[in-house]
Amino acid sequence: QPSIRKHINAFYLCVRSADDIADSIELEPREKECILKKIDAALTGDQKTDKRLQYAIQHRKNAEETGVSIEYARHLVQAFTMDITKLRYRNWSELINYCRFSAAPVGRYLLELHGCNTDSRNSTDALCIALQILNHLQDAKVDYLSLNRVYIPEEIFKKHNAKIEDLGRNSTHKNLREVLDSVLNRVDELILIASNAPREIAHLGLRLETAIIISIAKKLTIKLKHQDPISERVELTKFQYFSCCVKGIIYGILKR
Repeated sequence: QPSIRKHINAFYLCVRSADDIADSIELEPREKECILKKIDAALTGDQKTDKRLQYAIQHRKNAEETGVSIEYARHLVQAFTMDITKLRYRNWSELINYCRFSAAPVGRYLLELHGCNTDSRNSTDALCIALQILNHLQDAKVDYLSLNRVYIPEEIFKKHNAKIEDLGRNSTHKNLREVLDSVLNRVDELILIASNAPREIAHLGLRLETAIIISIAKKLTIKLKHQDPISERVELTKFQYFSCCVKGIIYGILKR
């Protein structure tokens, strides 16, 4: 639906611009925090018009039009602000708590925008968090080398006698492979929870899109288990993506 798509696009541009600020290697931490504070203020209507805030201002206007809460975008901005100074995570619970602000609000925004009830929140939260962690693994080396930021919990490194510095190597050795597999096994658990989402979402379009994303998450998890994200960028091929779309549509239809 074009009317919904324009709102999704505005939401995406808003949070993408904030994420880019937090991930910038050119800006100083204080400058990043200042800009993100202005973005948050723009979302609440307390900031004057500024070119750098155009996406936040547009999303706020769209939120007023649709009646959908602005808090989803604000939670994401809060997570990106955390990224500026928080470079390590002690354990899995700490990482999941971060993902509840950096990922889960995306699914919750889409549910409210499509007029769905909150019954599927647990499933969509799990899916968004799974996707976030898969992305962390895809970018683990780049995040470490460029920003000194590591999302993989320290307790998992210690459990498998690996070091964070191993992320900067040319390839994955045995201990780091065990670290990655440990994280991926937990992602499998999240995807299992997420698999309930298609039967819980009433809106046909969102249900099918969710089923497709679940299929993509499953395939990407398998690829990350069999390929080395330290030596190469692990992602789906065009054919694999198309295959996931087909499987997702079938799954979404049959699960209703």
